[in-house]
Amino acid sequence: MGDATVRIIDCTLRDGEQAPGVAFSREEKLAIAQSLSEAGVPELECGIAAMGEAECNDVRAMVGLGLGARLTGWSRAREADVDATAACGLDSIHIAFPVSAIQLGSIGKSQSWAMRWLPEIVKYARERFAWVSVGAQDGTRTAKAFLQEFVSAAASSGVHRIRIADTVGIWNPLQTASAVHVLREYAGAAILEFHAHNDFGMATANAIAAIQAGAGSISATVTGLGERAGNAVLEQVAMAMRHSLGLESGIDCSALPALCEQVAQASKRVIPANQPITGEAIFQHESGIHCHSLLQDRNSFEPFSASELGKITPDFVIGRHSGSESVLQVLSGLGVNTTRSIADRMLPKIRECSVLKKSALSHDDLLRIYRGTTGAPGRGEVSQPRTGTSG
Repeated sequence: MGDATVRIIDCTLRDGEQAPGVAFSREEKLAIAQSLSEAGVPELECGIAAMGEAECNDVRAMVGLGLGARLTGWSRAREADVDATAACGLDSIHIAFPVSAIQLGSIGKSQSWAMRWLPEIVKYARERFAWVSVGAQDGTRTAKAFLQEFVSAAASSGVHRIRIADTVGIWNPLQTASAVHVLREYAGAAILEFHAHNDFGMATANAIAAIQAGAGSISATVTGLGERAGNAVLEQVAMAMRHSLGLESGIDCSALPALCEQVAQASKRVIPANQPITGEAIFQHESGIHCHSLLQDRNSFEPFSASELGKITPDFVIGRHSGSESVLQVLSGLGVNTTRSIADRMLPKIRECSVLKKSALSHDDLLRIYRGTTGAPGRGEVSQPRTGTSG
């Protein structure tokens, strides 16, 4: 595996909380920030000082935790916003510049204003912060020549990092890789960051494409929480870096399930069962053909081990598509040792029950079918289940 040369910036406490209806309490913000830092996330975009005193007090409380992660405040390209961010006790700031004609027009500004104001606001911020990042907001809907000019000017102004924001998630991975490869040269000594939104379901893929093309930082949120369809998903980016790119993010991936559950509870958003990396169903298998191979080698139908996420591999799921080997394996885990012939005889009833329930069978369902098939007495004669069965 490679070193953690790509920095993942977590935006859950800023962009994530901008998801409609999401509002973290101070206690929740502090707990999430603590968990992110303990998991090894190197930088947290922690809030927007311009929102007012309550937000500033939340940020100050996070600063007071003394976390190992860098805390960065988000700011518009206004001196008042920069001052408010500095008053929070932060030493790192991100300044967002609208650069597309659409975004500039919406605030009554022009490209010439952006190019005039960019070096001035950066100078103002550098006098107050040890670390300054500038973002090209809606960069993916910006004319190529102007985006390149903006990145070059930002680099010349002395910023430490330049963010290209796919604000409405319209780029695909090929576009992302091609653009980042070119913009990396315009960024000079500054780190190039990519910030992906998920409106067309491509945010995580775009983040990975950006890394491949030379981006030094990626911003993401836990569970992908964010405006509209959300952002690049932190846990997916970290694991895809490891398994698709052979790069380590520096994040403790075994901490990801608990972190995702923490954010899901605070945001009152349910994690789908088939959510990549942390969905409860991603290590469950029902198909008899798959389970046959999995019994020989879990790698046959799993791209990574549950242990990487600090999980114990679950039993197979028994349902309509199960085969006799799966049935024998699960029964064995329940303390019932029987024959393949009996398992074969159980399959029609298992399939019938699964169709009627519109779901997988519970252990009680399976034992009931076993007793009905064999005439065995009640559950009292079943030996104690083995613990930690893995299928």
